[in-house]
Amino acid sequence: MADPNGAVPAANMKIDGDRLWDSIMEMAKIGPGVAGGNNRQTLTDADAEGRSLFQGWCEEAGMSMGVDRMGNMFMRHEGTEPALDPVYIGSHLDTQPTGGKYDGVLGVLSGLEVIRSIRDMGISTRRPIVVVNWTNEEGTRFAPAMLASGVFAGMHDEEYANSREDAEGKRFGDELDRIGWRGDEAPGERKIHAMFEYHIEQGPILEAENTQIGVVTHGQGLWWLQVTLTGKDAHTGSTPMKMRVNAGLGMSRIIEAVHRIAMDHQPNAVGAVGQANVYPNSRNVIPGRAVFTVDFRSPDLDKLNAMRARLEAEAPEIASELGLGIEIEPVGHFDPVTFDPKLAGMLRDAADRLGYSHMDIVSGAGHDACWINRVAPTVMIMCPCVDGLSHNEAEEISPEWASAGADVLLHAVLEAAEIAR
Repeated sequence: MADPNGAVPAANMKIDGDRLWDSIMEMAKIGPGVAGGNNRQTLTDADAEGRSLFQGWCEEAGMSMGVDRMGNMFMRHEGTEPALDPVYIGSHLDTQPTGGKYDGVLGVLSGLEVIRSIRDMGISTRRPIVVVNWTNEEGTRFAPAMLASGVFAGMHDEEYANSREDAEGKRFGDELDRIGWRGDEAPGERKIHAMFEYHIEQGPILEAENTQIGVVTHGQGLWWLQVTLTGKDAHTGSTPMKMRVNAGLGMSRIIEAVHRIAMDHQPNAVGAVGQANVYPNSRNVIPGRAVFTVDFRSPDLDKLNAMRARLEAEAPEIASELGLGIEIEPVGHFDPVTFDPKLAGMLRDAADRLGYSHMDIVSGAGHDACWINRVAPTVMIMCPCVDGLSHNEAEEISPEWASAGADVLLHAVLEAAEIAR
């Protein structure tokens, strides 16, 4: 079934699409949402249950498990030359509070399906293959996102990660211990020959272009800037307009500036305010304080930094005009990512071999691959999602989309892991 030279898989080699879809649907039964999706937030009982199900499936497929001190799960399929650095396939099983059934899960279970299919076809590879579930990719319960892969890649230390608290004041480290998924392995000690992450696009481009496969060449960089405006609480009915120090008004003008700044840096730049609070948040009180987070993203580092610099210049001018105090604090950042060109080429070649349409795209969201790319050659593959909708219980993909991407993943992983003669 392999190429005579053992270099690339044959075009008729494909995963079992029905089995992959059934596995996704079975995992979706754990931590069900209220509207058809999932609420399987990291380090909850539902997360522990999902991990156990995944572990059982992997062990049935002949894989052995390792777990590090961040709870990252590493399921190993042995190669004919075990001393060689393994090829990794990874994503995450945790979800948003109102998450879909596919975000992250598709990548983990497609990795499992690659191993199942390799075993079904009697294929051996020189390099081991490891399927990984990274802990706390979403960051919805414990900020920041991609926390455990960040520790693995040396971007955060363990003490910082363990100290993260959720909205109830529960610590990441305590909750990891509580659910019983802290391993003994030191994060980051593993060697990685290459890593592939398969994910739904979380955007509308592939569906709009009627394209089956997205080869992710870059990941956007990000600046999160928390802005705090300080004015004066006052009665909305009895305070003259000219005497108001309205933090809510200042916030609205800065939000408009964020949009204008992003538009002025087109193409390939975005900006918005997604989290905003005013205080005291009463119907008849002019806000005396506003706290909100600006999210700027671009695959171009110069544009990304230019947007931040412009906001930090313009927002104080807006605040000054309104008599407001202002503080701007960076609360999240990573530089743009360029994924490995050789691995991206393997994905394109695999899609061509299989007859699947493909295009190069840029990931608008952060992913574990963005951190792992700093310590090993990494690439991402994406499939379409309906209307580009994600982080929503209505998130949807088709079985055909899922299978096409997993087929490409199979071929690229086999090429990277080297089919044994």
